Amino acid sequence: MNAGKAQSAFGRSRAGSRAAAVAAVAAAAVVLAACGSGPGALSSDVLPAGAAAASPAPASVSQTLEETGSSLMAPLFALWAPAYHARFSQVTLHTESSSSGEGISSAAAGKADIGASDAFLSPATLAKYSHLVNIPLAVAALMVVYHVPGISSSAHLRLDGRVLGRIFTGKITRWDDPAIAALNPGAKLPGAAIVPVHRADSSGSTFLFTSYLNAQDPSGWNSSLIGTTVAWPRRPGALGATGSDAIISSVKSAPGAIGYVGVSYLSQVINATEGEAALGNSAGSFVLPTARAIQAALASFTNTPASETISLINGSAAQAYPIVNYEYAVVNTSQPSATRAQDLRAFLTWAVTSGREQLGQVNFQPLPSSIVTLSDAQIAKIRG
Repeated sequence: MNAGKAQSAFGRSRAGSRAAAVAAVAAAAVVLAACGSGPGALSSDVLPAGAAAASPAPASVSQTLEETGSSLMAPLFALWAPAYHARFSQVTLHTESSSSGEGISSAAAGKADIGASDAFLSPATLAKYSHLVNIPLAVAALMVVYHVPGISSSAHLRLDGRVLGRIFTGKITRWDDPAIAALNPGAKLPGAAIVPVHRADSSGSTFLFTSYLNAQDPSGWNSSLIGTTVAWPRRPGALGATGSDAIISSVKSAPGAIGYVGVSYLSQVINATEGEAALGNSAGSFVLPTARAIQAALASFTNTPASETISLINGSAAQAYPIVNYEYAVVNTSQPSATRAQDLRAFLTWAVTSGREQLGQVNFQPLPSSIVTLSDAQIAKIRG
């Protein structure tokens, strides 16, 4: 699939197409058939009729739920907070964008009721905090964005994990490098220096990005360099940025820059006139994170465990977008009171049912119904 086809398949370069994104989400949820059966089998079927109406109610007393974590998920929580308060006026959801690492640590320490994370809990964290669970609430994807002089933001340069890994290790330093040119025949690549921009904080986006680099080129990007925080290879000119907004502004301000950011920031990327790469997947196709490409990726992972701890990187479908993930709520199942536990169960259940209505506004996808079932089982563990 060439860059031109990638752009066409995505539809009008996505510029200004938020309404189209909402329609795509709805269409994908209704049209695509189930991809498996039984617990943990991924499907894209809609929830049963009346599922949202059956959601439990929070306690009648006034409560404030504290959420912090993933900046990728922050735009969704910014929509969910007023929507949930409008439905249940006694509950205030206080949200704070930080990072996935901060979300996990805050939930573990009892500083937040919900820690938002793009990364699932590590075995070491689970061993230390046995009452923590990671509960998928939605499906997202990670974009690779760039600012290349002379290249239109709608061109969608083709990049893969091997080339990106060599960029971030310093083995590729200029945009007209033969390896980049080989992926983009006919493109007039400048000799501009490449400025890699990575997250400087403990970030789920970094976990996703480095997981992709390792999955595509394990010998070039060692597994020791996978994580929310990594020891980035020494690379002259590389920049670190804290938070998703800072990634976008850093890429915009530095000609030749390249970075990574979640699909929930698509409108900001478009407004900054930054390009978005078509990424190479395991089948050798180059795709953008459309609703269809994300659904195709999901369909290739059919054995989600009850813990819902699973990597959705580098799916095997021919047109799968390669950097897809569950957006997790990290929660302590042992709450200080029955009321707090009830409020958490009520909100999380609402999020995976009625909360689906807001997903298209931030370019997320709804959970398949089989994964909602697994999330419901984990939500039910929350007790006070």
